[in-house]
Amino acid sequence: MNRAGGGPDEPGAGAPGTSAAFSALLEDSAEDLYESAPCGYLSTLMDGTIAKINATLLGWLGLRREDVVGRKRFSDLLTVGGKLYHETHFAPLLRMQGHLGGIALEMRAASGKRLPVLVTSTLKRSGDGEPLLIRTTVFDATDRRAYEKELLRARGAADEARAQAEADRAQLREALAVLQRSLLPATLPDLPGVEVAGYYHTASPMELGGDFYDLFALDDTRTAFFLGDVCGKGPQAAALTSLTRYTLRAAMIQDADPVADLRVLNRALMERYTGDDPRYCTAVAGVFEREGDTLRVRLASGGHPPALVLRADGGAEYLSTKGGMLVGVLPTAQFVEVSTVLNPGDTLLLYTDGLTEARVGPDRDLYGYEALLAFADARAPADSHRLIEALTGLLRDFGEGLDDDTALLAVGVPAAS
Repeated sequence: MNRAGGGPDEPGAGAPGTSAAFSALLEDSAEDLYESAPCGYLSTLMDGTIAKINATLLGWLGLRREDVVGRKRFSDLLTVGGKLYHETHFAPLLRMQGHLGGIALEMRAASGKRLPVLVTSTLKRSGDGEPLLIRTTVFDATDRRAYEKELLRARGAADEARAQAEADRAQLREALAVLQRSLLPATLPDLPGVEVAGYYHTASPMELGGDFYDLFALDDTRTAFFLGDVCGKGPQAAALTSLTRYTLRAAMIQDADPVADLRVLNRALMERYTGDDPRYCTAVAGVFEREGDTLRVRLASGGHPPALVLRADGGAEYLSTKGGMLVGVLPTAQFVEVSTVLNPGDTLLLYTDGLTEARVGPDRDLYGYEALLAFADARAPADSHRLIEALTGLLRDFGEGLDDDTALLAVGVPAAS
């Protein structure tokens, strides 16, 4: 039988216009699939402004389309910690690589609830390679968080087996501890009119960490300091840490310009680590100069968490270095400088993200920048030693929630008697 024209039940058969109706149905189904997909979709302009978002993601966040499209940026949907990570890590790497997949972030719903998500973004480019927009897929990671909690409970069952092997690992731990100490200053200098204190928390005695800090006098009135965190762990991270510390120290002795010093480090990392094994770090470098009973501070950041200042009259504030990029990723990386004056009783705190990325509470939420600011605000004013002592107690209280190395460095002016 000749069925070239199609039977009565086939698409395209029947009255004129049926084929067009079927095509329209397909288009309608595609749009419905986009809107009601089991994951969130959104498209943004290159500045992050949301141009399109599906109903699934709007429902998760409790937002209305008219309040989001053209009015908010993707980073506005994230928590404070998520915004900082997006600006300093996610966005620069996406521009460089064109695609990032499975990045863990937290979004904030209209109700204030935090939603753990996994984000995948892809750059859409024009025919001549110019970036046009960013397409992003968002997966609800709530169940994954529950799975992580199950893994943590399972980890407890393995404690006995690890205890039996502890004796064999003791010698290795000692060797790693000696090497780790060699990557940090043995002591901090005793400076007239200045109080300094530092602390390093090692998350695992069986892994070399990549956090670092240093502080040293340049002359009778000026002192240089820096603190940062290299990517990865183990021997490769230790080698990168060593290169970073000595490069920054030499650069700051030669030229006490924090932005210029980070550029020197950026060139050194890009020359040393090329090809398929890129290495990078976050860092903050600065110089303070004594002027009477005050310290005039200049510091620059390369993708690092913002410095925190506790004031003598109470309260604390972040020094914004938004826009500073990772060191060692792009040859033309931008580093942002900020300055402040420390009066008697003021204290400047530098830290690595092990502190803010600790997991707390029954839901293992990120500790975050808001909590750290509240912690400092409640303890201001505090001299350098008291502040570091309070923070080391906080790190201990995190318990198993603290799974990354953490470096702390505090610089303060003694309060007037």
